[in-house]
Amino acid sequence: MEKVNVLIIGAGVIGLAVGKALSEEFEDVVIVEQEKSFGRHTSSRNSEVIHSGIYYPQNSLKAKLCLEGNEMLYDFAKTHNITYKKTGKIVVATSEEELPSLIDLKENGGKNNVSGLRIIDESECNKLEPQILAVKGLLVPSSGIIDTHKLMQKLESESEKNDAFVVYDMKVISIQKNEKTYIVEFSNEEIFEANILINCAGLFCEDIAKMVGIETIENNLKIYWCKGEYYKTTKIKNIEHLIYPIPSSISCGIHLSLNLADECRFGPNANYVDKLNYAITDKYKKKFFVSVKKYIEIDEENLNMDDCGIRAKLQGPNDNFRDFYIKEETEKGYSNFINLMGIDSPGLTACLSIAEEVKRILST
Repeated sequence: MEKVNVLIIGAGVIGLAVGKALSEEFEDVVIVEQEKSFGRHTSSRNSEVIHSGIYYPQNSLKAKLCLEGNEMLYDFAKTHNITYKKTGKIVVATSEEELPSLIDLKENGGKNNVSGLRIIDESECNKLEPQILAVKGLLVPSSGIIDTHKLMQKLESESEKNDAFVVYDMKVISIQKNEKTYIVEFSNEEIFEANILINCAGLFCEDIAKMVGIETIENNLKIYWCKGEYYKTTKIKNIEHLIYPIPSSISCGIHLSLNLADECRFGPNANYVDKLNYAITDKYKKKFFVSVKKYIEIDEENLNMDDCGIRAKLQGPNDNFRDFYIKEETEKGYSNFINLMGIDSPGLTACLSIAEEVKRILST
């Protein structure tokens, strides 16, 4: 049995960020990951967007940590030469009926202290992005995109510089709470004893919470998997901003994002699923086309399947907004267990601020 001080389960962008932050102050930090490399699920299957914080309710963790994380992520990228672009984005109203929602979004962003928000009219929309269709837009200067692979690579190397270890092919199969420690058993027959246990398991965070002993259903911590697909096109060029529709209740909508080669991709949609399956078909192509053509001209045949990702959400199909769940679980009988659940969007943007929140919890 190997004894460690801090054991972090999961090497997605959140687990790696937590590992970097904690290894700056704590000795003997280990990150374990069931896959063969970091970020094989949600962290590498997303839009790579740096969000601003306009969408989330005032005083929510998502609002607070997104705003803080946005600035921290840009600074980290600059310091460590990680490729990024501060593109800004335009949320478009494509009809008069959507204008109240656009105004509400600006007001909500203002409550969250997002700076630089401005409603722009049709002529300015056309000046900034001549190809888009909009009666008005909300200009959001602080949005952008980042190379998520390079980000995770740097978080891993910075953790290791601080003498943390990242160990792959380590699938957790059982967790036992002792009086002061946690005994964690892995499928390769390794066993670790940890003083502090941190659940950053992403899609599998509910499994880890259950292994610890938490009744997730009774505690309203059931995780729902929400699949989002992406399409791309080579026919639209010279877009400089991210283009977003008015958001839905469960997502930011099928938006136009840019990769770092300035290629356009659209997505994600949002459909709840029961199985971990990254296959993509053209089942939803028509819905994509209908959504996209509202704000930019494109022929359906020029939409091509790209990829997909799955998010772990606390918000079920019929639920209202659910915040990040980041909590030390002494109240449930599990001291020194930090439980991170439902870290969906804006988790990438907030990864560094989430890590600081975990550090703050451990320091109190």
